[in-house]
Amino acid sequence: MQLGIIGMGKMGLPLALNGRDKGVDVVVFTEKKEKLGQLAREGIAAHGNLESFIRPLTPPRVVWLMIPAGEPVDVMIARLRPLLAAGDIIIDGGNSRYQDSQRRGEELRRDNIHFLDVGTSGGTKGARNGACLMVGGDEAVYARLEPVFTALSGGMGYGRMGEVGAGHFVKMIHNGIEYGMMQAIAEGLEILRHGPLQLKLDQVTEVWRRGSIVSGLLMDMTAAALAREPNLDSLEGIVAASGEANWTVEEAVCRGVAAPVIATALFTRFKSQDREKYAEKSLAAMRREFGGHAVVSRDRE
Repeated sequence: MQLGIIGMGKMGLPLALNGRDKGVDVVVFTEKKEKLGQLAREGIAAHGNLESFIRPLTPPRVVWLMIPAGEPVDVMIARLRPLLAAGDIIIDGGNSRYQDSQRRGEELRRDNIHFLDVGTSGGTKGARNGACLMVGGDEAVYARLEPVFTALSGGMGYGRMGEVGAGHFVKMIHNGIEYGMMQAIAEGLEILRHGPLQLKLDQVTEVWRRGSIVSGLLMDMTAAALAREPNLDSLEGIVAASGEANWTVEEAVCRGVAAPVIATALFTRFKSQDREKYAEKSLAAMRREFGGHAVVSRDRE
């Protein structure tokens, strides 16, 4: 099994190491000089030139993209197309929008280049040891590459979801669900923290992760974080929102499907980034106007 990988970020590098450990002949392209040295020390063939990266790949060549969604994927595909031939395969393992994957699959089909979209889950640890892989694309191409998916997933969570776009569609909904689950865990911990009993939340989550109904990877990660820092004093309560949950909520609206938990979790992340708190200021101003209620004034120098 041979696999070319482009993108040595937080997911691409552990994926390459995972493949190497599972017997995959991994060849890497990266323009990051520090990564080239690291890969050489790890015994992985790495190239800083795209042409020299393609050259050692055996036809039909398989190139796995692990780069940011959006324009970077289109730019890289445009660079690859003149270097590839009919029958070669491009895999997008990032978090692309499923409509973009459908478009890319159709465009590459004109050159008889196959395209698979692979939603990749499990975080950096999953990429390193065994990722969950949700694959979209032609059934025959999937069957040809199934040994690669078996190796990278550790033989567990992988499968063909449907035609091109299905992998990223399923991954999009997966990430929306993830938002809701994370929000529920976080809210439960906050209630415990403000409750009438003196509880050690690191101890609570350590118990919860062992056989409870809410056990799982997210609880394992929560317990690990609280074991290191029970009060999370080093963190600000500002949470980024990546595109997948946005797209999930947009899809729900377009299809007329109620998704209040996912939508609320997404909006909560938006609010966490709101330093101005203009909506809350407006509420305070309204209460002051109609009822003469006291407000908390900002200290000014």
